[in-house]
Amino acid sequence: MSLHVIVGAGPVGSATARLLADRGEQVRIVTRRGTGPDHPAIEKVAADASDPSTLTKLANGASALYNCAGAPYHQWPTYLPPLAAACLTAAHATDAVLVTTSNLYGYGPVDGPMTEQTPQRATSVKGRLRAHLWREALAAHEAGDVRATEVRGSDYLGADTQSLLSMLVLPKVLAGARVSVPADLDAPHSWTYTGDVARTLVTVGADERAWGRPWHVPSAAPVSMRELAARACALAGAPAPRLSTMPKAVLWLGGLSDPLVRELRETQYQFRRPFLLDSSATTTTFGIEANPLAESLREMVA
Repeated sequence: MSLHVIVGAGPVGSATARLLADRGEQVRIVTRRGTGPDHPAIEKVAADASDPSTLTKLANGASALYNCAGAPYHQWPTYLPPLAAACLTAAHATDAVLVTTSNLYGYGPVDGPMTEQTPQRATSVKGRLRAHLWREALAAHEAGDVRATEVRGSDYLGADTQSLLSMLVLPKVLAGARVSVPADLDAPHSWTYTGDVARTLVTVGADERAWGRPWHVPSAAPVSMRELAARACALAGAPAPRLSTMPKAVLWLGGLSDPLVRELRETQYQFRRPFLLDSSATTTTFGIEANPLAESLREMVA
């Protein structure tokens, strides 16, 4: 039985903790408020994980350290860098494998499916930040200071996730209301199940073939926002969704008073054009298959 330390108790951190605990591993989950899943094998600790000395003490003896923590969408530049730095410090001091949960922002706008070899040419503040944090972790790995890897997924499906789909679309369409969406409703889009993120994190953290490079989470075949909303309504027994595309000017105006809406402006390319994730390398290397889209969506709707 090994100790695994997880920073963050959101959908991914909690799923990872439960997966490891159910396998008989010892899990320590670190959050500011000491939250996390209830399980005999999960120890919940209230601490500031961005403090390097604190995190190093908590990660002492761990075989892997998983950075699954999130931050308010408009405050990534404030919260994510010190947390990433603390994780690097703790991984170096304890020799725990550092496994970071990330996304596709670092690639920026691309034509065609994104692979792990796609150059990171982000045009947004959040995208450049994600790319920078990975370069720092990779440099530490290549210098022999840590063993590091990164897991990247697209917009999440699953219980308690936060996305354009879960926060704006589903609450309205399942209630039978019309919704205006800042997206091309028919553009194919990749969606990633949080349970598959957890399985990928645990797998790459334990396999030295994974270290020193990023991996994409196995994800179901892309579907459009319109199709996904229709499937969700069918699962819930709700009327067919009534969707319309929000003009860019309306989104821009909304951002004048709402910081969250303002942050959506710079990543509009993810929803105004095809946004496709190629995860074949992970499936080929580790044998991980994506959870069926219907099951992931059913969990989210429930």
